[in-house]
Amino acid sequence: MSKHTPPDTASAIRQAIQAKRDGHTKGSTDLAALETALLADIASFDLDAVEKQLRQHDYVTGTGPGRVDTAMAFPKISPLGSKPVASPVKPSAAPPESPRTSFENRGNRLDQLRQLADSQQRELNSAIARKTSSNEALDRALKGLFSYLHDFVQQLNVVKPEVPREYPLLDSITLKSMCWQEGFADYRMQSEGAKALTELVTFSYALGGPGSIIIEREGPAIERFRTLLFDFGMQFSCQEFRNARRFVERVEFAIRPQLSINTRWRADFDKGIVVLETRNLERLGSAQFTIAPQCLDDALLDEFGRLVLGEPNRFRELAKR
Repeated sequence: MSKHTPPDTASAIRQAIQAKRDGHTKGSTDLAALETALLADIASFDLDAVEKQLRQHDYVTGTGPGRVDTAMAFPKISPLGSKPVASPVKPSAAPPESPRTSFENRGNRLDQLRQLADSQQRELNSAIARKTSSNEALDRALKGLFSYLHDFVQQLNVVKPEVPREYPLLDSITLKSMCWQEGFADYRMQSEGAKALTELVTFSYALGGPGSIIIEREGPAIERFRTLLFDFGMQFSCQEFRNARRFVERVEFAIRPQLSINTRWRADFDKGIVVLETRNLERLGSAQFTIAPQCLDDALLDEFGRLVLGEPNRFRELAKR
């Protein structure tokens, strides 16, 4: 019977029995009443109902055999003398970079690129402006030159003055006392439509005199002299004298005292200068001058006119300005 008696009731019974053995008679009436009540409780005790209630309680609370109440927390016990070790806190992942921050970084770099592009564009625009200004200066200079030469040659074609210049051909032979024959001036534009620039002005004329000059040459000097006359652009005829073997021994050259003088005023747009190329102007042969476009003013053109007419002039001096 004690096997199925609740723990509190069994304890009370044990206390009552012990008191009876010890001879305590006080409260015997209470003991009798208690014993009667206990016997009634035992008789009415329903073990099946109690087990059913316990099973329902275990199911609801989850604290039955093999179950752990997840709501209960037990602190960790550290060894004696040691400080409690805090559980490591897992660092939270760094928040991803916001699009605004990334855009700001790109914006800074973009600003740098924009500034660099603007600087280079300003330099390019400045270079284009300088190039355009230089080209226009050359165009204006050559147009002014052509206007002067065109008028100049028209007057000379009417006047046909004598040009008192001597052209040494050989040590003992000189071309001199030649007069103006005919001249002309022309120009050429770039093939770039309506905005094409003047790139070349030509001025050519011929001088001539009466009679002819006879010069003889023998052996290897024959071909050398013939080549020289071709290079100077001179007009000549020749008569060959052969020996018994039909080999040419000597040649007689009949040179007409006529000379072609050519000048070409060419715009060098890359360097921003005018290149003057002459042939037979001051002497037989070729020469070249470089002239800044701003130097092609009235003073220089007037000195060039004096040079053409064989008069004292300061052309070379003014061309070097």
